Amino acid sequence: MTSEVGLFHPSRRPYRFTILLFVSLLTYGSYFAYDSLGAIAPTLLKVLHVDRGAIGATYTLYSVAAIVSVFLGGMLIDRIGTRAATFIFASLVVFGATVVALAPGIWWIYVGRFIFGAGSESLVVAQSAILARWFKGKELALSFGIALTISRLGTLFSFNTEELIAKYFHNYKAALWAAVLLCVVSLGAALIYWWMDARAERVLQLEEGEADEKVVLSDIKRFPRSFWYVALLCVTFYSAIFPFTALSTDFFHNKWGLPLAAGGTGSFFSQVFSNFLHMFSTAGGTTSIIIFASMIFAPFAGQMVDKIGHRATLMVFGALLMIPSYLLMGFTHIPPRWPMIMLGAAFVLVPAAMWPSVPLIVPKELTGSAFGLITMIQNIGLATFPFLNGKLRDITHTYTASMLMFAFLGVAGLIFAWLLKRADTHEGGALERP
Repeated sequence: MTSEVGLFHPSRRPYRFTILLFVSLLTYGSYFAYDSLGAIAPTLLKVLHVDRGAIGATYTLYSVAAIVSVFLGGMLIDRIGTRAATFIFASLVVFGATVVALAPGIWWIYVGRFIFGAGSESLVVAQSAILARWFKGKELALSFGIALTISRLGTLFSFNTEELIAKYFHNYKAALWAAVLLCVVSLGAALIYWWMDARAERVLQLEEGEADEKVVLSDIKRFPRSFWYVALLCVTFYSAIFPFTALSTDFFHNKWGLPLAAGGTGSFFSQVFSNFLHMFSTAGGTTSIIIFASMIFAPFAGQMVDKIGHRATLMVFGALLMIPSYLLMGFTHIPPRWPMIMLGAAFVLVPAAMWPSVPLIVPKELTGSAFGLITMIQNIGLATFPFLNGKLRDITHTYTASMLMFAFLGVAGLIFAWLLKRADTHEGGALERP
């Protein structure tokens, strides 16, 4: 029996899930590289002789590029198809990460991060289009969950290995080249996907996946009031999470004296294992608590939301959890793992309730524009607050003011979540129903 009609035929499940593996790896490298600078921030501050605002600015430039890519990335996917667009975006990710690794100073790092951001955010959009192409009407929710989990493994490994890599090889650039290497792995995954998808297209009649996130300006006036509350909650929530993690390794190292790596002897891989074994006692590992929580509990949270509804109520509760989390870290010396566990619970609940709410409150034909607009607004916040976080630390010589800023973002998110709950009641209560 030939391969065309055997177990690995494109119409069979093993072929589809092999596609899923490589599509999930598309963003593994970019997730790792995104947080590589934050993971080694204490080292970069000393070696590059820059302040915390400069490290925050590297995340700002990434998000500025992401805002532009929301407009252009989706259009490119629709125009040239997912295969070619995915290869272009993955190549930009590798190029940008390489510029960062080669950079002799902070300004070239800025250039590399902008290029990297343009490719990385568009790659996420392309990944969604590919999953819709292969899993629509089948295991779509499962495929998105697996892809997100594998992607977030990149973040988890970044915070738990990058400082160790820099220390082991006695050069911070080794950590940046590790990020480049993993981005190259993602580019390889793009090439394998191209080959498998082209092969399947000769056998199956697949619908071309469309970009889920693309802004059509004429659609904006048609969105209901509840949509804008979701968008505002999104920007305040994510602005309180990712700009915080950009410098939280430095925060935990400075305030609590947590080590940057777990230490130990032996081979490099045995030290990596030791780092993960003692994850909650290192500065980078403590940062990764919220990512670890989302990887483990997000699939169950999604199922719970589908079953019980109460999406607006869960968003209120999740936003509420952020406030004491940041106040405890800013004004007490309680071990940071406890407020970080609370923050991890918020990071599980709010996205699990928020993102599935969008199709429930906007007309079906506006869903792509809705997700694109939310992503654009979200990146405006992500472009602003990492820089503010660093600057507040530089000016006050403490992270207390930054924690107060993030707590106020939690208060704003709580207000928008409450307004969303009230608006949903007036619009029929779709968010609270199972």
